Amino acid sequence: MGDAGAERDWTDPACPVARAVDLVGDRWSLLIVRDAMEGPASFTGLRRSLGIARNILSDRLRRLVDQGILSTGPSGGGKRHVYELTGAGKDLFTAVVALRQWGERHAFADGEPHSRLVDAEGRPVAELRPQGQDGALLDSDTTRVERVE
Repeated sequence: MGDAGAERDWTDPACPVARAVDLVGDRWSLLIVRDAMEGPASFTGLRRSLGIARNILSDRLRRLVDQGILSTGPSGGGKRHVYELTGAGKDLFTAVVALRQWGERHAFADGEPHSRLVDAEGRPVAELRPQGQDGALLDSDTTRVERVE
């Protein structure tokens, strides 16, 4: 990940959730990452897809590149470049799927249409469920955070 940890004021320096939110937790950054999961994306394509202002898109893209979540490279056509997920960016897939599945359960009325995430054969992706070492399902009632001193 770029030099994201070097000179930042973290919301909560010891909390991985807070650090992740500091890095990619704003609306536009996550939507840019979501779109980049479909393959290399151009500035114009992202702007069209998201309906985002140029200055905001430029800022978010710069931050995502600086944080090592996106990289830039030349497009096939020459002058322009495209944005692609790095390993760290691809590693956000599980988090994006978890947010998608939460949204499917809680952000839509029953029967309200929405996009679906499917595997290469067109089958719906199974619900993500955290599991313990023994395979038992976990939730906020069956886990705890061990804080650093």
